[in-house]
Amino acid sequence: MSEKLIIDEIENNKEEYIDFLSTLIKSDSINPPGNEKNVAIEIEKYLKEMNINCEIFPFGDNRANLIAYLHKDFEGRNLLFNGHMDVVPPGSEEDWKYPPLSAFIKRKKTMHGRGTTDMKGGLAAMVISLKILKKLGLEISGNLILNAVADEETGGLYGTHWCLENVLKPKSIKCDFAVIGEPSGINPLPKAIFLGEKGHLLLKIVTNGISCHSSVPFLGKNAIYMMSDIIQNLDKLEEYVPKVEPPMSESKMKELICSAFPSKEIFERIFNEQPLLKNVVISLTQFTKSLNMINGGIKENVIPDKCEAKIDFRLLPGQTPTEIIENVKKVIMEIGYDVKDEPKGNPEDVFVYIEPFNASEASYWKEWEKSNDVKDFYNVVERIYKKKPFYFLLPACADAHYYRNSGYCPATILFGPGSAETAHAINEYIEIEDFINSIKVYALFAYNFLK
Repeated sequence: MSEKLIIDEIENNKEEYIDFLSTLIKSDSINPPGNEKNVAIEIEKYLKEMNINCEIFPFGDNRANLIAYLHKDFEGRNLLFNGHMDVVPPGSEEDWKYPPLSAFIKRKKTMHGRGTTDMKGGLAAMVISLKILKKLGLEISGNLILNAVADEETGGLYGTHWCLENVLKPKSIKCDFAVIGEPSGINPLPKAIFLGEKGHLLLKIVTNGISCHSSVPFLGKNAIYMMSDIIQNLDKLEEYVPKVEPPMSESKMKELICSAFPSKEIFERIFNEQPLLKNVVISLTQFTKSLNMINGGIKENVIPDKCEAKIDFRLLPGQTPTEIIENVKKVIMEIGYDVKDEPKGNPEDVFVYIEPFNASEASYWKEWEKSNDVKDFYNVVERIYKKKPFYFLLPACADAHYYRNSGYCPATILFGPGSAETAHAINEYIEIEDFINSIKVYALFAYNFLK
């Protein structure tokens, strides 16, 4: 009966929920600079209609985190919903079919705008599920905690990490299970439930040479040639990076995906026809690196004294950003260049400067197969979406590692509305039916987990 009350409540208030998502999309929280407080204020306003405990923690220039919960008793089972309020820049608005902050609804089926998928759709659904449980006054013995965070798109130190170290732990708020509402659709597959994520390291490498007139090039030291030396030797990094077993083998991942298909034959055919899916599986079993940006030189007749490159590393559990940085330094020093921790030197100095940013470790919930809670979540997803989901790993990174690796809540999963390939993309959108279904999943699972 209680589950029917929840479903009926959602079915009868779809327009309210769509309007609330629209409000969040229209609230500018592009990071950088952030402005997440714009979104936090709207969430607080929405929850206060039901007298839900809500606290905003402001910082910086119009930035904030938010924590809300059903009641002030945290002694029973606690379920934590986490969603980030910031979104990536939209790029050139001229490239968008609909303005990125318009929340344009097309044929009552899709909502378009920056953050619809990543991840204001999931965040809004989590906020709404909290309101539903409060409004219906269902008898539960545990507590539902909502943590709406800043800064996820730039590493999460001022968001999830800050909330964990300054609010959740100091207030002795334990967590028995956590859901992060990142988009978990992987077309053409059903919904995924992510149990782990790769680590991430962005590294800026600056070569510092000596400039001179290009008619006498041997008087200087060409920083672009220096960078070329580094790039050509970058594969040597594989010799030094710690060899670790991936959290799941390729065969294990294929087995998990296959469970969502009517037969193994159909799965094998689709898997072999989908290079995207095949490459995602491969990427999840190995350490990867990609040189994505390079810039050097000031004029066509000047030997460049500086060249800058940015490299994206993706790490497996057991590989740390610190280890990668130290081994990159080792490779560069073996080439014959000095590595400095400061970007400045004398005009005659030849050196390389390394600056890490957006570093996060990989994480994985090792005990997931023994958990009845994740099985219950799986069953709710299957019931609402009318398709079997599948367990998988996230090839990108998210905030789950803060909960898992600190030991605060190893039982952390990622699940949310939206399809992963539209995240960060031009013309980002979300299917409204998917958004409504995610509200049902969050609310039903929360009720069953806490009752």
